[in-house]
Order: sequence, then C-alpha cells, then structure tokens
Amino acid sequence: MGLLNILLYYGLLIPVSWLPFPVLYLLSDGLYLILYKGIGYRRKVVFKNISNSFPHKSHEEHLVIERAFYRHFCDLIVESIKVFTISHQEVKQRFKVINPEFIDRFFDKGQSVIIAGGHYNNWELFAVAIDEPVKHKVMALYKAFKNKFLDQKMQSSRGKYGLEMISTKVAKTAFQRESLHAIIFGVDQSPSKSSNCYWGTFLNQDTPMIFGTEKYAKEFDYPVLYGRINKIKRGHYSWEFTEAIEEPKKTGYGEITQRIHSLLEKDIIAKPEYWLWSHKRWKYKRPVDLVQQ
Repeated sequence: MGLLNILLYYGLLIPVSWLPFPVLYLLSDGLYLILYKGIGYRRKVVFKNISNSFPHKSHEEHLVIERAFYRHFCDLIVESIKVFTISHQEVKQRFKVINPEFIDRFFDKGQSVIIAGGHYNNWELFAVAIDEPVKHKVMALYKAFKNKFLDQKMQSSRGKYGLEMISTKVAKTAFQRESLHAIIFGVDQSPSKSSNCYWGTFLNQDTPMIFGTEKYAKEFDYPVLYGRINKIKRGHYSWEFTEAIEEPKKTGYGEITQRIHSLLEKDIIAKPEYWLWSHKRWKYKRPVDLVQQ
C-alpha cells in the first residue's frame, strides 16, 4: 500500500495539480458525467440528505439542488488537487478575506479566538489562504489519517502558507500556547459517537453536534467567530467573518453550539449546492434515554 500511495501521489495527483485551471475545469466537467450521470457516486445519500433537509420543496427542486451540488463537488475535487502545487500569488488572487479587521480587533485586545465554520464551498483553498491576511497565528484541528503518507502530504499542502495543522488527539496543546492564535473548528462533521455530542435540530432533522467548539471556548474563554466562504465564480472565493460570541463563559449550555449551527444552516438554505451533501451526517439516532445538561 505504501508504494501504491507514492505512485498515486507523484504519478497522478501532482501531475494533475500542475494543470492550469481551464484544463482542470474540463476535467471537472468530465468527472461530473462520471460521478453523477455514470456511477452515481453516493446519489442515494445525497438525495436523501437534501430531501430530508428541505421537506417543503418539490421532488424536482430536490433534483435541481442535487445536480448543482455535483457540479460544485467536482469543481471542489479538482480545486483541492490544485492546492498541492498552487502558488502563493495565485492563492491571493483566488481567495480574499473580506473583513480581516473583524478578527484583528481581538488580536489588538490580546485575545486568542476560535474560528467556527462548516464544509461549505472550498475549505481547502481557505486553509492555504487564511493565515496571511490576519494577525493571529492560525491553526486548524483535524482528525489525522490512518495512512501516515497521505496525512503528511495533507499537512504540508494545507500548511505551506502559514496554517498549522493540529491533531484532535492533542487539541488542548493548541490552547495552552502563549502566542495569540486563532483555532479553526469544523462544526458540521458527524461525531464519532452519538453519546459524546450535543443534540439539536439542524436542517429540519434531529442532529448530533460536535461539542468541542463550545467546550474549549468556555474552558479557555476564547471568543467564537463564525465565518462563511462565499463562491464568487468558478475558482474564486472569499471569506467573511459574520458574527462573534465574545463572552462564551456567560452563555448557557448548548447556546454556542446551537448558534453556530444556526448560522451555518442559514448559509446552506441560501445556497444549498455548496454544502457537502455526500457526507453521512445523520447516521445516528438520538438515544431515547438521553438527558442533556
């Protein structure tokens, strides 16, 4: 497996990554025909997620969202491959932080922060673009791959322009540093166990929500900043900070978790094709004997 990974990385991913964007989008168009029209990659999962999330929309409206999602998803695949070799200059041309002053004011007050967001639009391009425009040192928590070769390549790719990747296994060490930093949390992943989460309603469904953002925000008194990735056009995005929970210790149990999911939900409802519908987000059921604090 080790040799196969090396061959796939250097023999396929890197050569494709060097292709110019117009050629990559031709590949994306072909990939759409294969994944959506051909093999139907996770179509049952995608359609079920969309139809359950928008029960008041018609079957045809669900299909419109589904088709738009697969077109964006294929763009996301080729754009993520491009990240392996994309130049710093091209990153700055294709990804803009609209309002860095929103987060910089916390730096000026001597506060580290948490940045909360979802798998919406192109988070891979966001990873290589976010560190330079803001004053904080930016870190991202992630679940390490079992494949050490791919894990190392992913870390080096995302971190080549400043972002530091921190395994969730040692998440607390990131909060114990003395420097002013911003720690990124992806809030919309499915928790590994339904018992270690907060249960709420998200996109019209009973949903287990990862509680780490709220847990660490309260423990270390870090303001929580929510942000959105906007798609301007194919291959061009922007990041916009939209809200801050500035005094996390004064919030009630679950309030932060519910608030950031509500903000993400609002973005998804506005432009649903840009969220990751292929993820098995609702694979757990709420325990019947659950009592939340």
